[in-house]
Amino acid sequence: MNKQKRTVFFLSDRTGITAETLGHSLLTQFDGIQWVKVNIPFLDKMDKIKVAVDQINRVAVQEGFRPLVFSTLLKPEILEQIRQANCRVYDFFEMFIGSIEQEINQPFARIAGRSHGLQQHMAYFKRINAINYVLAHDDGVNPKNFAEADIILIGVSRTGKTPTCLYLAMQYGIAAANYPLTEEDMSLIRLPKLLESVQNKLFGLTLSATQLHLIRQERRPNSEYASLAQCQREIQWQQSLFKQVGIPYLDTTSISIEEISAIILDRSGLKRQLYGFG
Repeated sequence: MNKQKRTVFFLSDRTGITAETLGHSLLTQFDGIQWVKVNIPFLDKMDKIKVAVDQINRVAVQEGFRPLVFSTLLKPEILEQIRQANCRVYDFFEMFIGSIEQEINQPFARIAGRSHGLQQHMAYFKRINAINYVLAHDDGVNPKNFAEADIILIGVSRTGKTPTCLYLAMQYGIAAANYPLTEEDMSLIRLPKLLESVQNKLFGLTLSATQLHLIRQERRPNSEYASLAQCQREIQWQQSLFKQVGIPYLDTTSISIEEISAIILDRSGLKRQLYGFG
C-alpha cells in the first residue's frame, strides 16, 4: 500500500533545531504517511519570508494538500506573513507561552537564540570535551583512561557502540568510551582483564543475531564474520557474559538511538542534562 505523501516545514529565526525536534516527535505518532521534511532556518528578513511563502504555496499546489508548518518564529510580523500562505501553522511558542506568562506573571522576552544563549556556555564546553573524549577512546583505544569515563559501552562488533557514544556526548555531555568484545575475548568466561577495574561503568549493547548479520553483510559481504551462525554465536556468548558478570545491557534491535541513549542514562543513573540548568 502506497503511503500518502505530505510535506512539513520547520521554520525558525535561528537554527530550526527546536522546531524540527519537537515536530518530528509529533509526526512519529502518525503511520501511513511519507513525510517530506523541509527545514528553513534563519528566517529573519522579509525577502527570506517571501521565498519561504512562495515555496509553501508551490508545494500546496503540487501535492493537493496544504503543508504543515512547525514554527519557533518569534517576531509576530514574520509569523503573520507565514500564516498568509496556504498551510497549517503550529507555532510552539504560541501553544505554551501564554499559559506560562499567566502562571508566573511575567511576559516572555521574544529574544531569538535564548535556548543557545550565554548561560549555556558551560554545557556547550562540556559537550565539546565529551565528544573529544569519545573520539579518543573509541573501539577500545586508550583503555588506561577508562577510569575517566562516565560510562563504557561494550559489545561485539557492529552493535551500535560508537554512534551511541557520540550521541551521548553531543546531546548530554556524557564522556562515553566503548570496548569491542572480540573472538579472543570469547575464549574467556570472564571480563577482559582491562575492564575489571571499571566494571561499575560498563553497559552492554546487544541486538538480534539476524539484525547483526544484515549489518555485517554490508560491511563484509559473505564473510565468516558476517555469517548468521557467527553472529548467533557471538550474541549468545556476550549475553551469557553480561548475565554472569551482572552487567546491565540493552537489546537495541528495534529502538532508535534517542531511545537507546535515554534508557542507558536512566538505567545507569547518569544525570540527564540537555541544557545548562541545574
